[in-house]
Amino acid sequence: MKKIILAAAAAAMLLPAAANAERTGAEVYQSKCFVCHASGVAGAPKLGDKAAWAPRIAKGEDALLATAISGVGAMPPKGTCMDCSDAELKASITYMIEQSK
Repeated sequence: MKKIILAAAAAAMLLPAAANAERTGAEVYQSKCFVCHASGVAGAPKLGDKAAWAPRIAKGEDALLATAISGVGAMPPKGTCMDCSDAELKASITYMIEQSK
């Protein structure tokens, strides 16, 4: 059994770094967040809409991350990105903020 565990651990270390790399904020937005934030589905603030984003930006990124993790209104927890790490969610929030100032 120990040999199997050691072999699995060794194999995991040989995986390309990209397999374990976190996605950028733009990548997360373009693969998940855009579904609602590009068109404003169910009241989601549209990317680039300064007026809609201003009060959210004022709350700060940590508050927005907490909301993204737990969900708010029609937005489900993690905005349906169940495979996103907290760091990836924060990166996507930062990306959306930068595009909406």
